[in-house]
Amino acid sequence: MSASFAPNRRLLLAAGALLILVLALLGLRLRHSAPPAPTDDGGGRAILVGLAEEAERDHRLVAPAGSNAYEFYLSVLELAPDDAPTREALHRLFPAATQTIEETIDRDELDEAERELRLLRDFDSNNYIVALLAGKLSAERGLATRRHEARAAMIQARMANVAQPAAR
Repeated sequence: MSASFAPNRRLLLAAGALLILVLALLGLRLRHSAPPAPTDDGGGRAILVGLAEEAERDHRLVAPAGSNAYEFYLSVLELAPDDAPTREALHRLFPAATQTIEETIDRDELDEAERELRLLRDFDSNNYIVALLAGKLSAERGLATRRHEARAAMIQARMANVAQPAAR
């Protein structure tokens, strides 16, 4: 039995050694083909500015969440708080962004409008237009609550009318 086991053992060892060699070569190849890691924040800033400019061209100023000009530009400011061109871009986009948020409120998409308004607050929390939009959003939330309450009262009244004849 030990005589037949020796050739199988050598074959297994050779196959294992070959597998290790292939894996090592593959690892070296992957390591050499991987792009180098960026060494400065300038690359990240350039990417974010490029994404912001693309979003701006596509009229994605404050929506959709995670892929809009305001969020990209705000991310640039996190990397470089004194970045004058980015601040200028945010100021330039501000009027159109407020218009977009007002339209979102008018469509009764109040949660989305609140998210969008938060972006403007992150940039300029003391702006009176942001305060006006916040007031409009709050008023619309109040109206929506009253509409829901009125609808609930009508449903309760209908349910009471349906239940009343059955009780008689």
